Amino acid sequence: MSRISSYIKTFVLWELLKGLSLTLRQFFRKGVTIQYPEEKTPQSYRFRGLHALRRYPNGEERCIACKLCEAVCPALAITIESEVGEDGTRRTSRYDIDLFKCIYCGFCEEACPVDAIVETRIHEYHMEEPGENIMTKDKLLAVGDKYEAMISADRAADAKYR
Repeated sequence: MSRISSYIKTFVLWELLKGLSLTLRQFFRKGVTIQYPEEKTPQSYRFRGLHALRRYPNGEERCIACKLCEAVCPALAITIESEVGEDGTRRTSRYDIDLFKCIYCGFCEEACPVDAIVETRIHEYHMEEPGENIMTKDKLLAVGDKYEAMISADRAADAKYR
């Protein structure tokens, strides 16, 4: 009996009919498409997007050039050079992230002992010219300064759920 039913299903293209019935059912339901530039979907505070370097409230850079983020980066996207400042503290003279190499894993963020490097929720950025994919220290600090309120709020939300 199962052979006969198998032949009948093959003859009437049963799988095709099942697929078409699913399509027909979905055709009459309300769509869930959003109009992207005007409407935005909710985003998790843990989303990992564009990198930023943070500062302390007094304006001093947080990065102490420990190079843990450079060591833990699986894609080798981070390059750090350090120098000793006038007050004897070690600071970065060069902090570059190649966004084409970066896999946005968040390891750099987790390895940082002073919470200096973070990945923001910014995902709407692009590069037009060669070399724009390299985020230099100045660019990273500018992103951090511009979005510090969002970064702090995300950090507070993350601490709340830990």
